[in-house]
Amino acid sequence: MSIENPPLPSQTLLFPELTTKLVTVNFAGGHVSSDGGGVLLAQVDRSYGYLRRFAACFQDYRDPDLVEHDLEELLRQRVYGLALGYEDLNDHDQLCSDPLLASLCGKQDPLGQDRRRKEDQGKALAGKSTLNRLELTPAEATSACRYKKIVADPIALEDYFIDEWVRSLTRDASEIILDLDRTNDSLYGQQEGRFFHGYYEEYCYTPLYIYAGDWPVVAALHTGDSEHLDEVLRLLAKIVERVRRSRPQVRIVVRGDSGFCRDGLMSWCEANKVKYVLGLAGNAVLLRILRGSLRTAKSMLDFNGSQSERVFRDFRYRAKSWGPAKRRVVGKAEWTTQGANPRFVITNLETEEFVAQALYQELYCARGNMENRIKEKC
Repeated sequence: MSIENPPLPSQTLLFPELTTKLVTVNFAGGHVSSDGGGVLLAQVDRSYGYLRRFAACFQDYRDPDLVEHDLEELLRQRVYGLALGYEDLNDHDQLCSDPLLASLCGKQDPLGQDRRRKEDQGKALAGKSTLNRLELTPAEATSACRYKKIVADPIALEDYFIDEWVRSLTRDASEIILDLDRTNDSLYGQQEGRFFHGYYEEYCYTPLYIYAGDWPVVAALHTGDSEHLDEVLRLLAKIVERVRRSRPQVRIVVRGDSGFCRDGLMSWCEANKVKYVLGLAGNAVLLRILRGSLRTAKSMLDFNGSQSERVFRDFRYRAKSWGPAKRRVVGKAEWTTQGANPRFVITNLETEEFVAQALYQELYCARGNMENRIKEKC
């Protein structure tokens, strides 16, 4: 919209009653974008150097004399596009002509007028085919390959996300909580590692996520046929080593649901002075221990006429497969208008640090925030 003095251009809409000056509307606005937030995104990236360091995780075997889109520009184009809501590579057949995105990616000629080939002029950025080569280059590719020559180092990528998170920790940080969880990534074809998962009732992968607050430290694609405990321990060991190298004073707490309650994980935490609080699946022994507390909760419900009542019990418990050691368990004896709702968590945190109710309600239940972050990305 513009405010002008006469004479008026042709093919305009007039709003003479809005102001003492004539207001005209036309559609000769030039290049217009609704992605103005990308300017802030690019500024943050350049200020912290995220994608500059990310580019070091790739080996570019292309001939520099033939390259029009360098590696960092390709990564910016793809990452900024994802952040702005353009998830599909096909979107870049139009985005390659977007001067705003080209400017954000660092192109000196955002209108693409100086491209070498005439058919590419007006397209400052890479198209979907070039980005496809970036994403789908096999790990064994070399400079002898015809097209796919940008090779990602999977270990370097894994280290990058861990190191960026460690870099974000404040110098006076005293405790970090690592949330572990899995979700289902549905499969509809004959993908490698395809497996029918009974819990999710579908063919799927079960990727592992490790969060620290809102920060995704690890996202690892796993098949659904195993718990992949060795891989979980390897990743935890790497994270703990990085944290203690940079922030030796920090106490580390691992938190997860009953799917991670395995003796191997708990023994590793105990051996490496890492705290844990994990969900524990109920069984006949645990329910028998909690039986009296459940009766108490039911009596409280009947007396108070409330919707639910909770009683917490703190005790030591040992499963046969754990060896001789007993571990601390907190049982939540809850009775609602729908009936009994017992729950259990197991931990190596001492009572002096967290009493039973606070351990369950304030520490363990807070992992629900991490589940919300996973839902946002799935």
